[in-house]
Amino acid sequence: MDLQTLASGTPQSVSCDLSWLRRGVSEIFPDQPDSSDPLENLAHLLATSDRPLRVKLGIDPTGADIHLGHSIPVRKLRAFQDAGHTAVLIIGDFTARIGDPTGKSEVRKQLTAEEVAANAQTYLNQVRPILDFDTPGRLEIRYNSEWLSQLDLSKILSLLATMTVGQMLAKEGFAERYQQGSPIYLHEFLYPLMQGYDSVAVQSDVELGGTDQKFNIAVGRDLQRHFGQKPQFGLLTPILLGTDGVQKMSKSLGNYVGLSEDALTMYSKLEKTPDRLVGQYFELLTNLPLNAMPENPRDRQKLLALEVVTQYHGKEAAEQAMQSAQALVLGGDASGAGAVPEFSLAAVQFPAKLFYILGACGVCPTTSEARRQIQGGGVKLDGERVEDVNLTFDSPADLHGRVLQVGKKKFVRLVV
Repeated sequence: MDLQTLASGTPQSVSCDLSWLRRGVSEIFPDQPDSSDPLENLAHLLATSDRPLRVKLGIDPTGADIHLGHSIPVRKLRAFQDAGHTAVLIIGDFTARIGDPTGKSEVRKQLTAEEVAANAQTYLNQVRPILDFDTPGRLEIRYNSEWLSQLDLSKILSLLATMTVGQMLAKEGFAERYQQGSPIYLHEFLYPLMQGYDSVAVQSDVELGGTDQKFNIAVGRDLQRHFGQKPQFGLLTPILLGTDGVQKMSKSLGNYVGLSEDALTMYSKLEKTPDRLVGQYFELLTNLPLNAMPENPRDRQKLLALEVVTQYHGKEAAEQAMQSAQALVLGGDASGAGAVPEFSLAAVQFPAKLFYILGACGVCPTTSEARRQIQGGGVKLDGERVEDVNLTFDSPADLHGRVLQVGKKKFVRLVV
C-alpha cells in the first residue's frame, strides 16, 4: 500500500470501540478517589450516560499562533465529538489577561483585551480543520469573560476560601519561585481558581489538558464539589517533544510545526522527524492504525508528514508538498536519494535580511549577488518566489526548517 493510500486525513469513526479513548492518554482522574481503574470508570460513564457528556477544553489566546503540540488535546476533543459527545471549547479571553503561571520562572506579561481578541480569532481559525464545527450539538464555543467578568468580591472570596496558600505553593513553578525569592503576585494565585471555575460555569463532565495542567484540572474538580456539582473526570495528554527530539515543542525554541504554516514548510519539517519520535507523532497527531506503519524508517517519516499536512491543507496540497520536497535535493534529483544541505542560523545576527542570509549560507557568493538574484526572480523560499529584496526576518525561529533555493540546483535548509 502506497503512502497516499495510507494517509487518510479524515477522522475515523470511534463510536464502535474505546481504542480512541486509550490512544495518546497519559492519565485519567477517577470520579471516585479509591478507584483502581479510572479508564474503566470513564468508559462506563460514556456507555451508560443518558445524555451526551460535556467535554471541556480551555485554551488561553496568549499568542497569535499555535503548533502541533497544542493540537493534541484538541484532537482528543474531536474524538469525543465523533463518539457523540459535546465539545465545550473555552476561549480564555479573561484568564489570558493573567496568563497561566504553570511552569513559568517569572510573572507573565499581562495582555490587553484587544490583543487577546485578535489572538482568539487566529486560534479558532487554526483549530477549525480539527474540530467538527458543523454538526448541531457537537460544539459549544464559550468565552470565560462571560462569567468571570461578572464575579463580585463576595464570589471571589468564596473561591479563595477553597484553597490554602500551602496548596497553591505546591503548584508547579510557584514553589521554585518562592524558594528562589522571585516575586509571586496575588493575581497569579487567582489563575487556577478561575480556570477551575470555568468547569463549574459550563458544568463539565470531562476536562482535557496536557500533563502540565493536572493541578488546574484538579482545582476544577474541587470547585465543582464546593458548588454541589459532580466532579469532572480529568484526562491528561502527553506533552509533545519538538522536532529537535530534545525539548518540548515551542515556537521560542524553533523546534515547532505551526498549524498555520504552509503545506511545504509543514511537510519539510515533519519528514525530518527523528526516528525515535516517529511512533509518538503517529500516535498523537494522526488517526492511522499504529500496526500499519511502513517498515522502512524513511517511508514512516514521509507518511507521517503526508498525513499531518493532509489534515490541515487537504490531500492535493499534501501530495504537492511531498513532490516539491522530493525535488528539493541536490541536482534536482526527485528520487529522494540526495539530501538538502543544512545551514545553522546560530551565527546570523537577527533581525536579518534574506539577502544577507543567502550570502552567509553560501548559495550566493556575495550579498550583492544575492540581491541581484532576488531582483531577477531567482530566489525561492519553500517553493515560493521571493520578490522583496529587503525581506527581513526577526527571529531564527521564523526560518527553522525552511528551504532556500537559488536557480534550479542550489538548495539549503535553514535550521536553528
